[in-house]
Amino acid sequence: MSEEQTTKSSEDKIIHREIAINTQNDGNDHSKIALERILSRGTITIAYCSTTGTCAGFAKRLHQELLNRSSSSSSTHRVVQLIQVSEVDWWDELLVNNDEDDDGSNNNNNNNSNSSSNKNGAGPPILLFLLPTWTNGTLPPNSTQLLTSLHEISTDWRVAPEPLRASNNDCQLKVGAFGMGSSAYDGSTVGKPAKDVFATLVGKLGARPLVTKFVGSKKGGDGKKSKSLMIGDDEVGDAGIIFDKWMGGIVASIFASVDNDGGNGSGGGANNVISGRGKNKGRANNKNKKEKKQPEEQSCGDVDGNNEESGCACKSSDKGDDVTNGATGCCSSNDDANDATGCCSNNDQKDNEDNPSMTDSLSDEEEEDNDDPPSDDDDDDYDSEGEDIVDLEDMGNVIQQQQSSTKKSKEPQEMVTPKQAKALKKEGYKLIGTHSAVKLCRWTKHQLRGRGGCYKHTHYGITSYQCMEATPSLACANKCVFCWRHHKNPVGREWRWKTDDPKMIVAAAVEEHVSMIKETRGIPGIQMDRWTAAHRVRHCALSLVGEPIMYPMINELLRELHEREISTFLVTNGQHPKAIEDLVPITQLYVSVDASTPEMLEEIDRPLFRDAWDRLKSSLTCLKRKGQRTVARLTVVKGWNSDEIGGYARLIALGHCSLVEVKGVTFCGKSDASNLNMSNTPWHHEVVEFTKILREELNAIRAEGGDDPLPEYDLACEHKHSCSVLLARVDQFAVPDPEDPSKRKWKTWIDYDKFAVLAARNAADPTFKFGVEDYIADTPAWAVFGADEEGFDPTDNRHRKKTKHPKYNKFDDEGIPTHDTFNEPLSTDEISKLRKIMEEKKRQIGDATTVTELHGGEKVIDDASLMFRGLVVTR
Repeated sequence: MSEEQTTKSSEDKIIHREIAINTQNDGNDHSKIALERILSRGTITIAYCSTTGTCAGFAKRLHQELLNRSSSSSSTHRVVQLIQVSEVDWWDELLVNNDEDDDGSNNNNNNNSNSSSNKNGAGPPILLFLLPTWTNGTLPPNSTQLLTSLHEISTDWRVAPEPLRASNNDCQLKVGAFGMGSSAYDGSTVGKPAKDVFATLVGKLGARPLVTKFVGSKKGGDGKKSKSLMIGDDEVGDAGIIFDKWMGGIVASIFASVDNDGGNGSGGGANNVISGRGKNKGRANNKNKKEKKQPEEQSCGDVDGNNEESGCACKSSDKGDDVTNGATGCCSSNDDANDATGCCSNNDQKDNEDNPSMTDSLSDEEEEDNDDPPSDDDDDDYDSEGEDIVDLEDMGNVIQQQQSSTKKSKEPQEMVTPKQAKALKKEGYKLIGTHSAVKLCRWTKHQLRGRGGCYKHTHYGITSYQCMEATPSLACANKCVFCWRHHKNPVGREWRWKTDDPKMIVAAAVEEHVSMIKETRGIPGIQMDRWTAAHRVRHCALSLVGEPIMYPMINELLRELHEREISTFLVTNGQHPKAIEDLVPITQLYVSVDASTPEMLEEIDRPLFRDAWDRLKSSLTCLKRKGQRTVARLTVVKGWNSDEIGGYARLIALGHCSLVEVKGVTFCGKSDASNLNMSNTPWHHEVVEFTKILREELNAIRAEGGDDPLPEYDLACEHKHSCSVLLARVDQFAVPDPEDPSKRKWKTWIDYDKFAVLAARNAADPTFKFGVEDYIADTPAWAVFGADEEGFDPTDNRHRKKTKHPKYNKFDDEGIPTHDTFNEPLSTDEISKLRKIMEEKKRQIGDATTVTELHGGEKVIDDASLMFRGLVVTR
């Protein structure tokens, strides 16, 4: 949706135009929204893209702040507009200038000067970017055109050099950028897109940095350290503080003339901003100091010699030394690399001609205070907090300081920050020590009330009300798009935090879990015999959040659980193959297989490791050497990873996994951290079809033979409520049915008492080995694939909300309903009527499933065969 809002100030109308942050597929053509040209005078444009919502939130805050300031003062900027990077044709916006006749720029591509914003006294155009860091230091897939366009413009011989440079300071485009990233992925790529965009605009295209090194006020004289480019590191956790400093500098620079001259200035206050090499409070002192110390200094860049806004000056010395770059970027010599903010482009650009990335051309901040010794006034103006800012100019020094401080510090930090702890506790996590947590699963509460157990109850026979969901590591090496925790937990590739004692973790987890069980006593429908039995924990699902196998004492923790006769179900994302190899025998080991190709893995799991695909394959290969039950766990996300099923089969074949769990993704509501929607959740019949195709692919690989042929897999169990289907190895879990030898009898359930004995014997004597068949148990008939119960335990009662009863209970292969809400067959006439409705729908959207990708990466699935499945009635 678009929004246009007009408010009146004392003199001018301030126009607020916005392309909404959450752009939806509403059928409107957002490209037709009447926005001002980016190069129009008096216009402030905020361009952003976002993956987890952080940059979108910051952009909205900045937009509102600028709108408020513009409305409450005699601003020279009449338009404040918020746009998404993907909505802009950057070639057109940066090379077609409707104010060209006034600006004297190098851009000769347009002769239209009839812009309504070209008014006397209007400030210079301002362009502000808020950009996240995607995989390998790139922009999100839907926004990569920005960097591509900037690179093409800067290298196209048809475009004049520095097309954004203007001889008239009031028409000079000024830019600022704020970048977000996480050093947990790669410290060298944090904020790289923002750096590249800023460096190209300023270093090659002739734009100017908006913020000088020190932004001050004539009235107050209080200098605040801020720069045109700043970077926030999500791993450090102070991105909000850094953004506030960046925004403060941006706002102060834009409204400097209004604040200092009562609104009578022009040019957006650029002439009143402090610049230069010293730390003086006033422009006059700074100018006098330059005149005394640099008599041979010459202006560059602007033909009228007015370069105060960027601090751009070339100076020579008696010895003919090379040009020294200023803090905010001046002309560089042919030999030296451009300054961090890159006011003028380097003539020697051969290293960057073939690469759109400009990061490598940037240097660390020059030692610019060596020429002028600090004075008492300098100390008064200095903002010590500015040293904590991780921005382009300081990035190299900051990284070195962080590495140095890390080496000096002998005491590792706690894993969870106070902000993360608050978010996790708000969602019901009980934090244990410094890096562990436990939470009561909803299936535990369901089975306590006799409303059915989870799919592990159907597939493996666990008692859901005696199962504890926990993790010894809240940190994870992936940021999966379907993660139900919405990435409120830490991330990391290796363990670098304090390590709590495993005995303490287990004891505290059990205590917290039992305490939560006790709190359920007052819930209506609780069955007291189950409630009493639930005080003894029999199973532990190490799958709550994070990557449990990262915990360096995971084997000790597992043995502690086994000593308490608690079975262990450990889920890993397959990024730590060595830890899998070293793992002690456990009840069941899972490896998540979320993608069938390297490209899909990057898109779905967003791994921190650059060699994530190789690590996944190594982890699956390790499973072949494990003696106990191993599971390849596939989470199907429609439109994301539901294709290339043959690739999944080849991955499973690496480990000869005992079991293959195929489960539809659970939609957990909209989140800034995920682009998923309800249409990405498959129906149970779609998961069944996916699993059948996977079985065929596995059989095809088995038919190829070889020295180590793949075992046979078949459909063993299903749990419709969880949209889950289980493939099991026939050689390990199937025996001839005594009543009918032509049929199979499945043994996917676990003899937990037997496992406890085997695990204890192995702990006492590590040379003792045991295998899958040593602790299998019969699968009940209701849990077997194809049973009428569809995996729901008949000893429980299925509970539905009054308004959530399905309108139709059964469907044919085309998706036409055949039975009503009471499971009674529909009449032939009614079925015919429904068929005609579906045929009309297919004429509108087509027979096949269509995937529509929206701005921001969201994928919407349309399928006419599903149109009747979600209908509900009140009973």
